[in-house]
Amino acid sequence: MTQALVWAGSGTGFTFLMTALGAAMVFLFRNQISPNLHRIMLGFAAGVMIAASMWSLLIPAIEEAQALGLPGWLPAAGGSALGILFLVAMDGLLPHLSPELLQSEDRRGAQNALLILAITLHNIPEGMAVGVSFALAAQGQQELLPAASALALGVGIQNFPEGAAISLPLRQAGMSRTKSFLIGAASGAVEPIAALLTVLAAGTVQTALPWLLSFAAGAMLYVVVEELIPEANLRHDHQTHGGTYGVMVGFLLMMILDVALG
Repeated sequence: MTQALVWAGSGTGFTFLMTALGAAMVFLFRNQISPNLHRIMLGFAAGVMIAASMWSLLIPAIEEAQALGLPGWLPAAGGSALGILFLVAMDGLLPHLSPELLQSEDRRGAQNALLILAITLHNIPEGMAVGVSFALAAQGQQELLPAASALALGVGIQNFPEGAAISLPLRQAGMSRTKSFLIGAASGAVEPIAALLTVLAAGTVQTALPWLLSFAAGAMLYVVVEELIPEANLRHDHQTHGGTYGVMVGFLLMMILDVALG
């Protein structure tokens, strides 16, 4: 259990660090990061997370379920559906968290507050996914370690622009650079917390592992479809294809890492 917690903490510590590095862009840039670079990074993260959901989460979930005597499809489909429904419900509740902000005259402040809440919310399943992957690797399935590391890398790459997406608008709204950085970095702190709590639950209930893996996979796929791909501007920007190329490269790289090294 201790090793699983240490590994999960290390993996999500990296993703948290990437969020902080992204937030630190407020010290270097006055305005936004290059839109094309932003699309490429989000597309790359989307491709990595799609492949990770399949090879690092769903396939191990099916294998774990079969080892426990369950139909492989049951936790894979059921857990994924629960992960998707969880984020659908959270997204539905999100606009109601701060109605007074939406009704206030400071529309920029309201938008920034909702952006912080949205990014922090979506960091929770990412932390769960990384935590479960490292927990399985630490519990005797070390063949999953390359996949878990690649998953952490993909989440970390995604977190970099997210940290900047919080700190830069806060700076533009008049907040100090230091405070903007701290708030942007803090949005990633939920990932180590979610990872450690998930590892504790998985360590005490072995039969829940296939469901937890699938839950994380479903949640990650929802984030990719709902947030990353639209943000990468894949549908509307037909002049530049950076986001599309990023998805392809990220997917292929993650697949190669998982299959060849795993």
